[in-house]
Amino acid sequence: MKQSHHNKQDSGTSEQQEPKRPSGGYGISWFYMMFFIFLLLFTLFSHPVTGSREITWSFLQDSLLVSKEVQKIIVINKEVAEIYIKKERLSDTKYNEVREKLFQEEQAPQFKMNIGSVETFEDKLERAQQELPPTERVYVQYQTRTSWTSILTWLLPFGIIILFWLYLLRGIGRSSNTGSTIFNFGKSAPKISEKSTKTLVTFKDIAGLKEAKAEVMEVVDFLKNPEKYTKLGAKIPKGVMLVGPPGTGKTLMAKAVAGEADVPFFSMSGSEFVEMFVGVGASRVRDLFKKAKEKAPSIIFIDEIDAVGRSRGKINAFQANDERESTLNQLLTELDGFGPNTGVIVLAATNRPDVLDKALLRPGRFDRHIYLELPTKEERKEIFGVHLRPLKLSKKVDVAILAKLSPGFSGADIANICNEAALIAARKKRNEVKQEDFMEARDRVIGGMERKSKIISPKEKEIVAHHEAGHAVASWYLKNVDALVKVSIIPRGKSLGAAWYLPEERQIVTKSQFMDQICASLGGRAAEEVIYNEISSGALDDLEKVTKQAYTMVAYYGLDEEIGPISYYDSTGQNERVFGKPYSENMAQQIDKEVQNLIITAYERTKNILKEHRTELEKLAALLLKKEVLEKEDLESILGKRELKALAGSE
Repeated sequence: MKQSHHNKQDSGTSEQQEPKRPSGGYGISWFYMMFFIFLLLFTLFSHPVTGSREITWSFLQDSLLVSKEVQKIIVINKEVAEIYIKKERLSDTKYNEVREKLFQEEQAPQFKMNIGSVETFEDKLERAQQELPPTERVYVQYQTRTSWTSILTWLLPFGIIILFWLYLLRGIGRSSNTGSTIFNFGKSAPKISEKSTKTLVTFKDIAGLKEAKAEVMEVVDFLKNPEKYTKLGAKIPKGVMLVGPPGTGKTLMAKAVAGEADVPFFSMSGSEFVEMFVGVGASRVRDLFKKAKEKAPSIIFIDEIDAVGRSRGKINAFQANDERESTLNQLLTELDGFGPNTGVIVLAATNRPDVLDKALLRPGRFDRHIYLELPTKEERKEIFGVHLRPLKLSKKVDVAILAKLSPGFSGADIANICNEAALIAARKKRNEVKQEDFMEARDRVIGGMERKSKIISPKEKEIVAHHEAGHAVASWYLKNVDALVKVSIIPRGKSLGAAWYLPEERQIVTKSQFMDQICASLGGRAAEEVIYNEISSGALDDLEKVTKQAYTMVAYYGLDEEIGPISYYDSTGQNERVFGKPYSENMAQQIDKEVQNLIITAYERTKNILKEHRTELEKLAALLLKKEVLEKEDLESILGKRELKALAGSE
């Protein structure tokens, strides 16, 4: 199953080999710097350090015109009058203020005033100088000027808006990993692994998955030695679909391909194609295949392809946005369309093959479907061996027992258990990881963290003890139930107690096995009724599991005699898209009735077993109240050895 390598090898991924880009702080500082410069210029021109002294008409008439000190008056834009003093008079002390202005220009006016109306200003000026001879009078000159202040007043808002949008688009470009501008929205940004930057993960780092690994290794061999196959007329597969439950090693398999193949490797997630802008997904698909074809032979890996490859059905008619569908159409065309697609192999991974479009899965697009199942006992042993390499283990750690006690675990689950065991050992300040640390880690991964501090009243604790004892006794005397290894009344996660079983790895389940499992699940509720003649809400999880299992038996597996060998299971997932059930109301009533009869029959059977073994039930509950956790040896001391027939395949 999936086996990831330790930390040193993870550091060799291609994305870490890429050059680092400047952080977002550079763009922010650039934006604020430009904004500050504009504000400074605007302030400078609006309120300059240099400038003329502003006066009133009275000062002009009584102080300047009367003393004949004015050289000329220039009216600017019919609004402001600039008054220039004769040069020989500027040496007077009363002009020190305007003469010693910082940065004062030599030709600059000494005074200015707002004139209001040009006609009124001329009329006042004429009356003030009517007694002077024409040669000594001051006449008004008119000029039209374009002010920097007015220009900035108009341009600054537009400049701020433009800078803001540039900053915003840079941020969007960085967040979408497609560049720094909006013009790159249609470009793909795959992680590229080539010979100089390929990952250090190889097929040796994958434990288990022998058949799947052989299939993928053959694809790599196609690229390394194509003449070996083409000389016989064979064609290289265009696409390989990796299908399996979460944590089974699909992405790790792709990493191994990137590390083993001597060709460019492009990797992207399915969700990276879809944006809120219409047409971006299809554009990125085209760009990705264009880059891959330029470097052919090459490999494209699309992780979680179900994000863009969902089936196109009637349900899509209710959606306003068909961006995902247009992206899928472009992907189908690139995989096997009118244009050539030579030298590019596409790897894809998903844990939802049932929702993928049929056109995507057909031969010619994805020629090979490789199924990665949950690991068997021997494969789990190999996976444990890889994950235990970096740990300091006690010599008493038995890998075979760890593999045996983890049925149904994926490679990711096993990696988590190994890491949790190391953390638990470190928390206990040990120098090595022991077997009990792995057992505790397994319990924590399955049931959650122990909550010994949770306050439970003595009466509730007694009910919980009898509930768990009921599960233990019922399962002990039912031959088709998995072997019981531990019972606990210490709260874990949301549960107040738990019974731990060692599941048998079956490929098929018979009706008698189903019935015994249902009886064992009802043992807790039945024990409460047998002991207290009253039931509680503590069996909610058991009842939910039993009800679903009973419906599965009746409606899916055809195990009910009244309903008969009929199955309403839909492996294609099409019925999920249709409102309503795939059977009539009359059949629905029959299914409900048979499910009810099945569960009630199992419940009565369970009560009879507990009544027959009530003494053992009460002893087991008392021991649970005393020790809180009972191992297999404690159970055997009260219930005796289980029959060999019951233990077949479980021990």
